[in-house]
Amino acid sequence: MATAPVRADPQELTEMFAPRHKADPYPLYGRWRARSAVTELAPGSLVVSGLAEATELVRDPAFGHPEPELLDPAERDADEPVDENGRVVRAFLGLNPPDHTRLRRLVSKAFTPRTVERLAPRIEAIADRLVTDLLDAGGADLMPALAAPLPVEVISEMLGVPLADRERFAGWSHAMARAVDPDFLLSEADRTAAVRARREFVAYFRELAAERRRAPGQDLLSDLVTVSDAGDKLSEGELLVTLTLLLVAGHVTTTNLIGNGVLALLREPAGLGALGTGGELAEPAVEEVLRYDSPVQLTSRTALRDTSVGGFAVSAGTQAIVLIGAANRDPAGHADPDRFDPSREPGRHLAFGQGIHFCLGAPLARLEGRIVFRALARRVPSLHLAGAPSWGPMTTLRGLASLPVSTS
Repeated sequence: MATAPVRADPQELTEMFAPRHKADPYPLYGRWRARSAVTELAPGSLVVSGLAEATELVRDPAFGHPEPELLDPAERDADEPVDENGRVVRAFLGLNPPDHTRLRRLVSKAFTPRTVERLAPRIEAIADRLVTDLLDAGGADLMPALAAPLPVEVISEMLGVPLADRERFAGWSHAMARAVDPDFLLSEADRTAAVRARREFVAYFRELAAERRRAPGQDLLSDLVTVSDAGDKLSEGELLVTLTLLLVAGHVTTTNLIGNGVLALLREPAGLGALGTGGELAEPAVEEVLRYDSPVQLTSRTALRDTSVGGFAVSAGTQAIVLIGAANRDPAGHADPDRFDPSREPGRHLAFGQGIHFCLGAPLARLEGRIVFRALARRVPSLHLAGAPSWGPMTTLRGLASLPVSTS
């Protein structure tokens, strides 16, 4: 019979996410997980940190998301997408079936594996150009020089965003991504910047989508505007929140995958040589980065009905935080989990989630990571750290603010 989980002090969780632990939160994760893979912060509030337990939870249909709230027309932001009933329109990532199933199916019809495969030559060209610039300069801060511009250029081209607008595009992405963190980690300035970015983003894409409806092009935005399934289409609100999701997921998380991965590789005795002389270990290295220092550190779910996780009883309405960063280093799932090993045989990790919410953009992120790692290994094998890296302020989306490197 299911029992009650171990109780933990909520302050311990706040401390674990404190800025002073940004460089290496994993020892704290390990101590938390060692106490219990499932802990209770308060009645109706759980933290799940074990790999088996976290996997069980994210795959369990009894866990999902609260229903979208109804907004009073007098109080809502005029740019907030709402449906015909006045409910907030959410991207499919934050919905339960059948709404999730319908929206994901529509988006999947436009964002296909073939669409991603066709991008490989273009991603290689972008990576080659940025690595050439890095070589010509003799070094740089890798984040603005390579890790950030490559994904934003890729997702911008996919969506048909004009070249002149891509700097604004990247700025909106970072501001909106900051708001992904739990509310208790956000300042009022963070919230204000995220709201402003969302308004500007929605206004921009409302106009761009209208242009694509009048004259569709060869881009993902045109596909999303015109996609249908048995007559069903994305509403304007659904299109706008889907674009927001694609922007944050397609830019910030891949930037972090590249930055976190290059840092882990440069800390290896062999540096980029750990990828092999031709970068032949780029593919397993991407999986190891996703496990070892995941760009997505946590997610949340709500129990939609009475259920259990890890043998513990869970009441309907319980809020659960899933510590992906802790679960991915669970020794029960990986041998020597705190060691970065780019040749490790890829195993289970939760960087892209599991179950119905498995990341739709996973193939694209993996492709971009492989291409960048391979390009660096082949063209700049002597790349090394040229100073101390610094970490960005986000907790949910873990990534570097700067990564000074040198090629000489």
